Amino acid sequence: MKYILAPSILAADFKTLGSQMEQTAENGAEYLHFDVMDGMFVPSISFGMPVLKSIQGATSQVMDAHLMVHEPIRYIEDFKKAGADIVTIHLEACEDVRETIAKIRECGMKVGLSICPETPAEKIEHLLADIDMLLVMSVHPGFGGQKFIPESLEKIQKIRKMIEEQKLNVDIQVDGGIYLSNVKEVLDAGANVIVAGSAVFNGDPAENTRAFMEILNAYE
Repeated sequence: MKYILAPSILAADFKTLGSQMEQTAENGAEYLHFDVMDGMFVPSISFGMPVLKSIQGATSQVMDAHLMVHEPIRYIEDFKKAGADIVTIHLEACEDVRETIAKIRECGMKVGLSICPETPAEKIEHLLADIDMLLVMSVHPGFGGQKFIPESLEKIQKIRKMIEEQKLNVDIQVDGGIYLSNVKEVLDAGANVIVAGSAVFNGDPAENTRAFMEILNAYE
């Protein structure tokens, strides 16, 4: 299993975004995570296609777009054009989740599916064979800087077991409240893609990325 760090640019300093992206890439972060919020599915508003498009071609990192938006099927083609490699949608935000998954596939991108803290793991068991990555939200989506919800660990364990029982190759990504102090617990539970925002971009992004990668590389 491959272990991947996905720094969330929501926590980056946009005055020096290009430099900070480069620092994470040079030190082993293979993904860049884009938290897209619409003010409807979640209370906050963040950024959308223009930010993603503006850095298209500026890095070889995988563009990992997490759409915290109501009925994301409306925007799938636009995110493809903007340069997304992976699009993650929320189970709770889709009237027809299978149709939305099919639209992402049709556009040639990898499919991620996310569930909020209150959604039980059993709700997505029948969809695991249709996706590439399952994102477990370990905080309530919409706000940065929240504390990790401990019950998320049991959910990660359940989903990893489901994936193994179905003999699937599906990544488990975890987003929310992850720091160097607790990332091992998340990895031990069965996650292999780690989203970190302030833990990477507060302070020295290069040094913080290296510290995360030392831990992740030890699991390979």
